[in-house]
Amino acid sequence: MNKSLTRRRLLVALGGLSSAALLAACGGTEATPTPAPAAGSAAQASPTPAAAAASPTPAAASPTAPAMVTSPGSTVKVVYWGSFSGNLGEAEQGMVKRFNESQKDVVVDYQYQGNYEETAQKLTQALAAGTTPDIVLLSDVWWFKFYLNDVLLPLNDLFAANKIDTKDYVDPLIEEGTRKGVVYWVPFARSTPLFYYNKQVWQEAGLPDRGPQTWAEFLEWVPKLLKKEGDKTTRYAFAHPSAASYIAWLFQPVVWQHGGRYSDPDFTIRIQEDPAVEAGRLYLASVRDGWAVPTKDLNAEFVNGGAAAMMASTAALRGITNAAKFPVGTAFLPEGPKGFGCCTGGAGLAILKNKPKEIQEAAFKYLAFATDPENTMWWSQNTGYMPVRKSATASQDMQNFYKENPNFKTAVEQLPKTRPQDAARVWIPNGDQIIGKGLERVTVQQEDPAGVFADVAKTLEREAKPVVEQLKRREG
Repeated sequence: MNKSLTRRRLLVALGGLSSAALLAACGGTEATPTPAPAAGSAAQASPTPAAAAASPTPAAASPTAPAMVTSPGSTVKVVYWGSFSGNLGEAEQGMVKRFNESQKDVVVDYQYQGNYEETAQKLTQALAAGTTPDIVLLSDVWWFKFYLNDVLLPLNDLFAANKIDTKDYVDPLIEEGTRKGVVYWVPFARSTPLFYYNKQVWQEAGLPDRGPQTWAEFLEWVPKLLKKEGDKTTRYAFAHPSAASYIAWLFQPVVWQHGGRYSDPDFTIRIQEDPAVEAGRLYLASVRDGWAVPTKDLNAEFVNGGAAAMMASTAALRGITNAAKFPVGTAFLPEGPKGFGCCTGGAGLAILKNKPKEIQEAAFKYLAFATDPENTMWWSQNTGYMPVRKSATASQDMQNFYKENPNFKTAVEQLPKTRPQDAARVWIPNGDQIIGKGLERVTVQQEDPAGVFADVAKTLEREAKPVVEQLKRREG
């Protein structure tokens, strides 16, 4: 690929990224999941998502690998673009403050850019203008677009130079940012969807203090969770988010639980097929039958008592726990007719190419700090995101924390049961919103999923074609 891109060619290549809808921050309603919220086999003849790439191995030291050096007495300034607001934004700035106070060789200049989509849009514009940051937080949905355009720095040599063994990163999380054995996107704020429930309502309803094992069991509980005053429902059993709050991420596991998928790894679209349609009909029935409510602010609906339960990101856990006036419970997602399904989500850190070597090394120093065992524990305990290092999860400090805060352990225990998201959502430009807007037609307008998903499939197929071609050029 020609690395010298004009503004027009870059914006076209990034698949309309600069015109993406400006969504609510994943950190607030999360977050992509993300998850993320959110894994597969090694690359085959057909294109495969990044999560399906071969597992990374410890980067071997080499005499040509860049070293972490600065001139004596000098301080290197690194510009970091972040994407979190509210409680998560405070934690993100707290991490930068911890780093800046820990040493004097590098100063990170933190610059908030809006939510994940706004950050990706601004990065696209900055690439065209030649005014990019040095390191950036990119969601599970957006990092791949910049990888395709060869603007992210391969990180193996920097891991080797700093003697960091990538095998200590949680396998499915580091694998999602790896292509052909090379790491481009390092897990930082990673999540899974959880089932949240109001323990007070559960107790009043005489239900066991746990999440439902299956959707069928939850349907049996629904009458005990609903609350009405005359013809008006004052408390729903469940709530659905909007497209802006990542309903497509949260619906992904439900599709798997019904034996379906959004797409194959080679971008063959499957959302219009019967299993996914059946999953959609569960959502349609939930609103038609009056036990679930679509809402633009999922977390607020739950915290304010408007819904007894919801699926939401583990990233929201600290904020929800602090805001709720009732005890909050978390659980694995319910199983469907075809078993369990759950995805990862959230965001990771990437360093931009075409920067001076000294800047790249300094940016990596922050990346390494923010994802090291001690700081990933601090980040997890202050947010709800999962620790991204195995040694952190296994540490006595985290085990003690989990004993005192069992809700924070749910995502970690659920993680081995997760799988990578389907290519249609994470690798097709605006795939998340294409699917999400379709789901709004189901949950808000109450249209039949068969017709809706047929329309969605046609749009996804059209949008996937340039991605497939670009991936062939990028990886051969």
